[in-house]
Amino acid sequence: MNSSPLAAGRALTPSLVNWRHRLHANPETAFQEHETAQFVAAQLAEFGLDEIITGFGRTGVVAVLRNGAGPSIGLRADMDALPIQEENDFAHRSQNPGRMHACGHDGHTTMLLGAARLLAERRNFRGVVYFVFQPAEENEGGARVMTEAGLFDRFPMDAIYGLHNWPGLAEGEIALHAGPMMAAFDMFEIDVIGRGGHAAMPQYGVDPILIAAELVGALQKLVSRMDPLDSAVLSVTQFHAGDAYNVIPERATLKGGIRSLSPATQDRMERELRRLATGLCEANGARAEVRYERRYPPTLNAPAETELAGRAARDVVGATRVHTNLPPSMGSEDFAFFLQQRPGCYIWLGAGDRPGSCMLHNPRYDFNDQILPIGVAYWLRLVELALPV
Repeated sequence: MNSSPLAAGRALTPSLVNWRHRLHANPETAFQEHETAQFVAAQLAEFGLDEIITGFGRTGVVAVLRNGAGPSIGLRADMDALPIQEENDFAHRSQNPGRMHACGHDGHTTMLLGAARLLAERRNFRGVVYFVFQPAEENEGGARVMTEAGLFDRFPMDAIYGLHNWPGLAEGEIALHAGPMMAAFDMFEIDVIGRGGHAAMPQYGVDPILIAAELVGALQKLVSRMDPLDSAVLSVTQFHAGDAYNVIPERATLKGGIRSLSPATQDRMERELRRLATGLCEANGARAEVRYERRYPPTLNAPAETELAGRAARDVVGATRVHTNLPPSMGSEDFAFFLQQRPGCYIWLGAGDRPGSCMLHNPRYDFNDQILPIGVAYWLRLVELALPV
């Protein structure tokens, strides 16, 4: 008789820790995850997965485990690291200068590897499990690339699930809810083009710095006019203009980002930003050139799949340790591209508040190894519930 998912995960802890430390010491950034993918594929082959495809979506790995006829489920882990110089001094610190697993993707990959091994051994499900090891979650949209490469055509999963470790949430607790879990992420660049001239004779020019400075304040008002029950954040993060003390430049450039929780607000923010930039510049005798890029859509959990994920979470960690009322994060996650194609659920797994569990993207961050077996157990129980024998 198979042991409980949590007991099985805990029994695998020594291997999980070894894998995680190896991955942490050898971080690779977006679409450079060649050694990481090689390691993942080698482990999956050792576990006896039915099919292993490498190089999918450039550096992604997809593996298939079948056990009779039935429905199918996709489980996803991200593999990439960040361009950060690690400041930790433990033995498994990064050996690749300027690259670091500062977001816990080493732990996510490890937990999915553990689930693959145990599911291959236990076979207590009926149907197909697809293991999606995704590259380039950080900024480069690896999920979009895998989707465009035909992920859901080649691997016709009925639903897909993801998770992320979450510092600040108590160790081993789980948070999830239907609807928006993470925000959309858009980037903008606005060139304010005036007429340059001598700084001592501003009457002969059109000062783009003055207009751009006014535009910075005006852009902040956009958020205040959105639906107050549908959050958005706009931040101007760069302002570039001029290179001399006595010259009014021809051009000033603003750059920044927008986060929003619904497609409707995402649409309206882009539309209103373009209208405001164009109108304000024209009113001051200048013109605006606006470049707007939609990076990630909002991460929207489907109701039925969220209910299933909640059942799995409660079975593993207990009902009192599962939260369904935490607010969404204004951070972003490219798992959203997968959720545009298939229903699914994305959860947060609490990493606690311990030494090394500082916030994500910090040069002293380290994944909390204590939650590795919990993540494995969650995946096992989710498959048992989604693909019952």
